Amino acid sequence: MSEKNDPLPREVADAYVDALVALDPVTGTYLGVRESHRALPDYSPPGRAALADLARRTLDRLTAAEARPGAEDERERRCGRLLRERLTAELAVHDAGEHLRAVGNMETPAHAVREVFTLTPTETAEDWAAVEARLRAVPAALAGYRESLALGLERERYAGPRPTATFVDQLAEWTARDADGLSWFHHFVAPAPSSLHAGLTEAAEAARAAFAALHDWMTGTYAPRIAGAPNAVGAERYARWARYYNGTDLDLAEAYAYGWAEYHRLLAEMRAEAEKVLPGAATPWTALAHLDAHGHRVEGVEEVRVWLQELMDRAIAELDGTHFELADRVRVVESRIAPPGSAAAPYYTAPSEDFSRPGRTWLPTMGEHSFPTYDLVSTWYHEGVPGHHLQLAQWAHVGADLSRYQAGVGAVSANCEGWALYAERLMDELGFLTDPEYRLGYLDAQMLRAVRVIIDIGVHLELEIPADSPFRPGERWTPAAAEEFFGTHSSRPADYVASEMTRYLSIPGQAIGYKLGERAWLTGRERARARHGDAFDAKAWHMAALSQGSLGLDDLVDELSRL
Repeated sequence: MSEKNDPLPREVADAYVDALVALDPVTGTYLGVRESHRALPDYSPPGRAALADLARRTLDRLTAAEARPGAEDERERRCGRLLRERLTAELAVHDAGEHLRAVGNMETPAHAVREVFTLTPTETAEDWAAVEARLRAVPAALAGYRESLALGLERERYAGPRPTATFVDQLAEWTARDADGLSWFHHFVAPAPSSLHAGLTEAAEAARAAFAALHDWMTGTYAPRIAGAPNAVGAERYARWARYYNGTDLDLAEAYAYGWAEYHRLLAEMRAEAEKVLPGAATPWTALAHLDAHGHRVEGVEEVRVWLQELMDRAIAELDGTHFELADRVRVVESRIAPPGSAAAPYYTAPSEDFSRPGRTWLPTMGEHSFPTYDLVSTWYHEGVPGHHLQLAQWAHVGADLSRYQAGVGAVSANCEGWALYAERLMDELGFLTDPEYRLGYLDAQMLRAVRVIIDIGVHLELEIPADSPFRPGERWTPAAAEEFFGTHSSRPADYVASEMTRYLSIPGQAIGYKLGERAWLTGRERARARHGDAFDAKAWHMAALSQGSLGLDDLVDELSRL
């Protein structure tokens, strides 16, 4: 017989978050847990095993919770679905030993260690004391990570040579000293009170030295051992990762065909829009190159940061009350410049649970000081408003009605990226992209996401290029062919294209979630519209959709259709 105080799924999920934060202080900092700011995770094999054990125990508790009276409540049911799907997908990745070859230009433990400092509070002397403690924890965290990679070498769980080479270059940039002998870590602690400088400078040097030691080991030991490994992951590994990033078991042949269908649709639309920008342009990318030289630009790094902030502020002012209903704290979002050595793509970091740290967009400048704006407008609708910021900040705002897991930890990449790409399309639908310059930039961004589906699946599964392709019909995809195809179907510079290709080889299955997630959001909206008929209220639907927390694509269309 069930006891009155037996947990229901949302309580199981919240207990999981509490236990997870104890094991993973980086997650704690993202959530805004002050006690987490002094520490770093254990990235060694035993540390990773502890996370897997926690997931297994939680799944057992969830099974019991789902059998209890009250578990049929919509909020409990939705939370339970997410928790089970996410933990099962995470365990599949862990049990396959993927953490033993976590090398690439994004989403490695080393990236997590460095990036978390940009989110660690630095307002008070107490904050800086926590920063010093966290800096002193860097050597142990990176030693555990190296231990995992070494076990991967022993078990022949190899990363690809290209992601490895890029990672080595990033480590070199992170640890490089400037003319004054200072690294990124030294500059990070420079604003601290002078009374704390000695300890922080010493800790910063210890962190820099730990990253430098990792660089040397990667260069001297790891890279030579994996030199002959393939960059593509193959069908079995790809399907596992696709489940992890998309929250569904995809029909990859159908997804590949959908990517091509979107490619052909967008190409026709881009050609029509390019005529408005540069009549007679040979290709849409000829018109975009014209915009690189003659379109609107913002000069200066600080100037572009301010320009992006003003773009988001205007979007909030024009959308709130008409197309969304935003709480005051959701209306706050900051534009930031990404630290040197980041991947080339802009990104977003969500607010802390209590909003003491606001949501932030980050622009990697890649050493540039002059910025064309045709591609920045829709990108900031994606990263900021109404994209990632409105979704993730709204989750935090309604977190008390969800669970901490649904509002933060359990985010499914394809849900979030799908909403953000849907947000770009929504702004086009609402008339915010009538300027041909900005609309062609938006279509170029859409084409980028269609190309991602094609080459991410195509390269990792070594698929054949269709007969109706204008590019190498009948051949099979290779990374080199994919990079060439990408480069001829994108306005992005060569270093961006190279960074993106490395990203697809580093985190297989993630890049397809933008287009497939957008399709899920559009399908859910159209089914809800069909169900309500003329009574369909788009603003109410958007707010309800943004308030249900995370879901995998398996569940997203179903839940959106119910609203």
